Amino acid sequence: MELIAEKRGRVDKILADALPQYSRAAIHKLFSMDLIKLDGAVVKPGHKVREGAKIEADLSPLQQEQQVEILPILFEDDNVVVIDKPAGIISHSRGRYWYEPSVASYLRFHIYGPSAENGEPTLHSGTDRAGIIHRLDRATSGVMICSKNEETTKFLQKQFADRKVEKSYMAVLEKTPEKHEAIIDAPIERNPKKPSQFRVGPNGKSAQTHYKVLKTYESGQCLVEFTPKTGRTHQLRVHAVYIGCPIVGDSFYGTEGKRLYLHANKLTVHAVAGEQVTYESPLPAEFLSEVD
Repeated sequence: MELIAEKRGRVDKILADALPQYSRAAIHKLFSMDLIKLDGAVVKPGHKVREGAKIEADLSPLQQEQQVEILPILFEDDNVVVIDKPAGIISHSRGRYWYEPSVASYLRFHIYGPSAENGEPTLHSGTDRAGIIHRLDRATSGVMICSKNEETTKFLQKQFADRKVEKSYMAVLEKTPEKHEAIIDAPIERNPKKPSQFRVGPNGKSAQTHYKVLKTYESGQCLVEFTPKTGRTHQLRVHAVYIGCPIVGDSFYGTEGKRLYLHANKLTVHAVAGEQVTYESPLPAEFLSEVD
């Protein structure tokens, strides 16, 4: 790609403004690979350019990374895209660049395509989490609401922060709880012995989860509905372990399986217009019978 600078400024800022479909971190990756040239010479991100200078950028590494699979869309308008996230897809990159397909990289590709025109609305291009309002674990499937502009991002983020968003999850547990309906009120903290995991502990943050058993199986497994009142990392998985009924297939906290039997089936938010709206994802068929 060739670009003529229309004004003076840092070369990385000029490229970021001209390529809103890519995050600034991704553009900086091109600099680290010596793929950005100014008048034929390789330059660094902070290099100042004059008006009329010719900038050459080899975008092929980013274009290859943008070839993400199609994700099911439950709803879309000018402000949001509601994704039915499959199990196995991450919500956003865990590192500085998105080497792996994610919901965030899919949003960039879905909205801009492989050759976006200048002037498109940005998805906060300074971050690799463009459009992501909340996240689902890689192994969890179901409803994710994503933003298409900054105004909607702030509007939805405030709802999540104020706990005005209603979320419902379906799960298959290895055992049936003694009480078929209850609220688990147990603080969650990081496990100092395994920093990547969480656990119930006295030094944790307050966490509450309502659950209701919907169906039981002869094996002792059961189908439950989880309604979290807070949004701690791994909250449902940790609370399930805490009551002695791990989620089937939770290899991180329980036992190995074909998949984690946790599905975000319902999400209720206030739309920009003010009305309350609910988005639902069909329950995967494998959740309706006991798991081998």
